[in-house]
Amino acid sequence: MAGRFDVKGSMVALITPFHEDGSINYEKLEELLEFHIANKTDGILVLGTTSESPTFTWEEDYEIVKLSVEVCKGRVPLIANAGSNDTRTSFEKAKRFTDAGVDALLCISPYYNKANKRGLYHHIADVADSVDVPVIVYNIPGRTGVNIPVDVMTELAKKDNIAGVKEATGDMSYVAKLAKATMDMDFNIWSGNDDITIPMMALGGSGTISVWANLMPAKVHEMTWDFLEGRTQQAIKTQLEYMTLINDFFIEVNPIPIKEAMNMAGMEVGGFRMPLCEMTDENRATLKAEMQKLGII
Repeated sequence: MAGRFDVKGSMVALITPFHEDGSINYEKLEELLEFHIANKTDGILVLGTTSESPTFTWEEDYEIVKLSVEVCKGRVPLIANAGSNDTRTSFEKAKRFTDAGVDALLCISPYYNKANKRGLYHHIADVADSVDVPVIVYNIPGRTGVNIPVDVMTELAKKDNIAGVKEATGDMSYVAKLAKATMDMDFNIWSGNDDITIPMMALGGSGTISVWANLMPAKVHEMTWDFLEGRTQQAIKTQLEYMTLINDFFIEVNPIPIKEAMNMAGMEVGGFRMPLCEMTDENRATLKAEMQKLGII
């Protein structure tokens, strides 16, 4: 059975760079992976929500995973999202990505068709049983339309290779209940919401799987490790100092603002795939003004 996946600090939910014609820019992807390794990102997630993975073909999924494994080469833990609303598809992706050499998998709750409690449990637990790498549960009801209940999450936490959850409900009451239910288990809670990373860590969270880290990986790493190493007030100060910027990253649907911000900062990650499209001029101006205020551009 797989070992635990106890990565702490800042993991990035990596964007996917595109060429002007909408094809994946694999050269830029390699550059971004190296950028995160150089800036002490503690883990890298590919094919997540922020990557625009719902628009990818299976071949593109696999090429991204294969390249990421080759570049990371064990220098930083690599997670691939094998999630789907179809459990059979999750099985197939999980096996393929595991064979490619990822360190862990992300598995989202089934969206659109949803599920009852039994279905939610088995959708994730059965996939975890089929692989020999750790699995992270992804709970993001704003995208899926279903919240994994605390009792279901607690049952999942009992499984040897379910390492934790990327928790993106934005509900601190839910987080507190989950933290209490799993406090004596070997189960990590990573924030999926940049605006409440430090509050979640105060309840025992291990860090974040971050959108913000795409632009400022060193700063997010620093903030999370300030908290983990007892520099609590500094961590709080950083969280609050960048709160407006973090909120601006969600002024439109993620990952539109973060990719716009990266382009403003000269990172040249390209545009989006439909149905995502460019920000409005008003929102772009708001984001740009905050980046200028913080000295990012």
